[in-house]
Amino acid sequence: MLALAAPAATAEPPAAPPSDAPAAEPTTADGALLEGRRRPGYQKTLPDKVEQDNPGAVNAPPPEAFYDKWDGEGSPSDLVVDTGVPDRWRITSSLCPKKDTASGKINSALYTLFPRLAHVCHSQLDPFHHSTLKGDRPLAAGKRPGFLKGDDWFFVVNGVSDTVVEPRSFPIPVGNQTTSDPDSNDTFGRSNSLVLSQTFIAGFSLLKGETAFKPPVVEYRVAIAANINHVQVPERRVLFVEPSKGTKRTDGFVGLQEAFIDYHLGQFDTNRFDFVSLRVGIQPFQADFRGFLFNDNQLGVRLFGNRDNNRLQFNLAYFWRIEKDTNSGLNNIAAPLRKDWVFAANLYRQDFPFVGLTSQLSLTYNVNRETRITTDANGFPVRPALLGDLRPRTYRVFYLGYGVDGHIGRLNLTGQFYGAFGKDRNNFLTSEPARIRSFFGAAEISYDRNWARFRASALYATGDSDPYDNTETGFDAIFENPQFAGADTSYWIRQSIPFAGGGRVIGVNGRNGILNSLRSSKEQGQSNFLNPGTALAGVGADLDLTPTFRLTANANHLWFANTAVLQELRNQGSIPKAIGWDLSVATTWRPKAAQNVVFRLSGAVLKAGKGFRDLFDQRGHGRQFYSVLGNLTLAF
Repeated sequence: MLALAAPAATAEPPAAPPSDAPAAEPTTADGALLEGRRRPGYQKTLPDKVEQDNPGAVNAPPPEAFYDKWDGEGSPSDLVVDTGVPDRWRITSSLCPKKDTASGKINSALYTLFPRLAHVCHSQLDPFHHSTLKGDRPLAAGKRPGFLKGDDWFFVVNGVSDTVVEPRSFPIPVGNQTTSDPDSNDTFGRSNSLVLSQTFIAGFSLLKGETAFKPPVVEYRVAIAANINHVQVPERRVLFVEPSKGTKRTDGFVGLQEAFIDYHLGQFDTNRFDFVSLRVGIQPFQADFRGFLFNDNQLGVRLFGNRDNNRLQFNLAYFWRIEKDTNSGLNNIAAPLRKDWVFAANLYRQDFPFVGLTSQLSLTYNVNRETRITTDANGFPVRPALLGDLRPRTYRVFYLGYGVDGHIGRLNLTGQFYGAFGKDRNNFLTSEPARIRSFFGAAEISYDRNWARFRASALYATGDSDPYDNTETGFDAIFENPQFAGADTSYWIRQSIPFAGGGRVIGVNGRNGILNSLRSSKEQGQSNFLNPGTALAGVGADLDLTPTFRLTANANHLWFANTAVLQELRNQGSIPKAIGWDLSVATTWRPKAAQNVVFRLSGAVLKAGKGFRDLFDQRGHGRQFYSVLGNLTLAF
């Protein structure tokens, strides 16, 4: 039921109206039942109050009415009684037949007597029905550790298996000491490669409090991920810095992805459960609606909550970034913490500026003071990036952002804008301090018609037009993972393109990223605001052909916002802006119509434009590249 907030208390309660007087209409000027809220189909007057006296109501049955087991002999009246109802969560499951201690089997005779018991009696490992392991009911008193006080402690277990098979192709630069093909010297080698990856995630939560209407009083959460990956490439010195180590690599790693305590500090409104909580430890955080700026699991402290019946939400957070494992991307807590800090503050307002639309105002501050030269697990330098001046770089940058997400009538809308302002202590081309002044904007509009959603996307991140003016105007994020324009089914977002000839082990873009940032690595590198920028325009459609099968198609065209930096680093004349067309098709099949079993298969092709061909063409062979992604996700 929807509970309406009581009016503010007064010095003296008003006199009660006569019993036959009509009830006052608790409406606002616009006819809404709640101030500032409008919903379709509302009534201007509430229905008559229902009084429930329940005269002659039947009391709860005695414990003798609940049966523990039946030996299958005699009549149902011979059922053995030895327990009552433990709590309200187990009323129906208390009727389930118990396993015989001698034989270890379940007596199914009760299912013959009561056929509908089969709908409520299931294994604890069944993810599609109520289970104590999923937190559907609290820990039983007899199975709860003594130091847990109270009856509302819940234990939640999560398990995920994520399997990836990924054939792909991309331009691979080679040198005369790293190839056996004489036609590939100092240009580009063969482009086909294969990635196999298996990740297992195990998560455990212990929380106190019923969470149907309010957050838990306290939560303890741990999540561990284990990954094993195998990569095959056709050329040497792609996977390892030493040419002698070959073209295949198998690697594994275990990372701690979550380890936090979430404590409920209190409530602002006891009727609407507006709250404030504090979360400390390794925790997930997403700075905006689509993950453009910072989307990661990092060590931090976060104060968050809501007001005004959840229409106003806020976050205040501080993160100290953990080093990542090179090949898996998981947190490496055995390595020293990075000298890289993120401060984030944001405010969400629902139904602003239009009903159905949520606005977000954010301020994010990234401070980097990494002055040591760092190499990754494969021997490649990652900090500083091998571009221009090789002295270590430090920087500080403010991101001022505004975003919207929701709908206006039938139109769904997502938009994000950022301005980045700060200072780079060492411009790698001038070796002088430089100002940071860059901007980013992205929007997606979609329309739903029956089982189809049609989308149009646009993105623009400014690029640097003058690399020597000591003002860096190329936009870069902290740790992007965008859910936009096809996400990881898109070729340009999924794959990383090496910037051959302009710097060693530098990518034009980053894996699972959309920005052309010229970084050594998204996981271990530093932000770089001296880059060519990114522009994208695209259309797409999501077609739910059946309740379990979805077909998605995307067509995006990409450009460099400005190629002045590329021309300087490649010592090359005019480079066109066109990157090319990114065309992708993806299928998603959920055989159980839930997220417990998900099959994904996608294929993408990059048809190179003039700018991409100028950078990577090799006798007409650098004009088309592909990416295939096969993914199976199993979740409990």
